[in-house]
Amino acid sequence: MLTSYLYVFFISMVPLIELRGAIPVGVVGLGLPLWSVYVVAILGNMLPVPFIFFFARKILEWGASKPVIGKFFTFCLEKGHRGGEKLKATAGRGLPWALLLFVGIPLPGTGAWTGTLAASLLDMDFKSSVLACMGGVLLAGCIMGALSAAGITALGAVVA
Repeated sequence: MLTSYLYVFFISMVPLIELRGAIPVGVVGLGLPLWSVYVVAILGNMLPVPFIFFFARKILEWGASKPVIGKFFTFCLEKGHRGGEKLKATAGRGLPWALLLFVGIPLPGTGAWTGTLAASLLDMDFKSSVLACMGGVLLAGCIMGALSAAGITALGAVVA
């Protein structure tokens, strides 16, 4: 049982997959209760956020000038900067709310990793960045939980 929760925890830490993949894996794939999967996936998804905020920008800027990894690091910096600027232009003074919605919409590339990197590149303060990402992760978790529960219900109706 603990192993199943560790799967959910570690899957929710993976960039691009995050809790958008961890909740369906936990609920549908492993048959765990939704409420506990929700909590474990949120904890796993939020754990990297402070590290991303404080270190990702520095690592990407350092790696951008390196011969082998430079193109990839430059791509990540440019993608994060473009996404951040687009978000900033759209949101104006409501940037934390826009960040919350950006992170909360469960689409590929819109999770806590990308949102935190964008917040770091936009020089948002740590507290508002983390609160916005946390709100977005909670929202995405609710959406994915509802979709996972609906998937189990639909699967049960088809099998029965």
